[in-house]
Amino acid sequence: MESPNPAPDNGPNPGAGAGQRRRLLEDPRSIRALAHPIRLELQSIIGRAGRITAADAARELGISHALASHHLRQLAKYGFVHQVDGADNRERPWQLVHTSHDFDDVEDQPGGSEAVAVFEQVAAERALEDLGRWHERRASWPPGWRRHSGIATSTVYLTEDEFTELMEAFGGLLARYIEQRPIDDLASRPPGSRAVRMALIVTPQDPTTAEG
Repeated sequence: MESPNPAPDNGPNPGAGAGQRRRLLEDPRSIRALAHPIRLELQSIIGRAGRITAADAARELGISHALASHHLRQLAKYGFVHQVDGADNRERPWQLVHTSHDFDDVEDQPGGSEAVAVFEQVAAERALEDLGRWHERRASWPPGWRRHSGIATSTVYLTEDEFTELMEAFGGLLARYIEQRPIDDLASRPPGSRAVRMALIVTPQDPTTAEG
């Protein structure tokens, strides 16, 4: 029987400045539940809006209200989102329970590696779709945004220790902004800021035949 994490009726108020609300995903079933393009996009939309109704989410995604509601209920079942009181008696809006997730050590559990692989495949496909949409509108953005966006590839030879050091350094650069600006904390966003979605794909390579 599935045992999703329960979510409270009311969560932290966006803009409260409480920092990141982290969740360690230790159950492969929760990771598989999240590994769906519509659910990942719903999480992004809810976070960027602070809170949003299923009807508004459906309009944002161009899907039916019923489909949006189904995926929101699935996210809620596994403790990723929950409903909160709205401004009136109309449809109750949805809000994120956590603002960031980690998968540490889940691959050591039965089915963990497979769940992470499914999630990463969905996330990678979503990143490629994002890149295609960016190309369609890129010309209309200011030079600074255009110059430093898109995709870049490099191959560099590193030891395991150097590889770990590099990835931790990169994570440290992002951590400053991630910690100070939880995705659903609208008040933490400086004027002129825009949501920037980053997908870092890192793939260590096997030696070629010539390398031995």
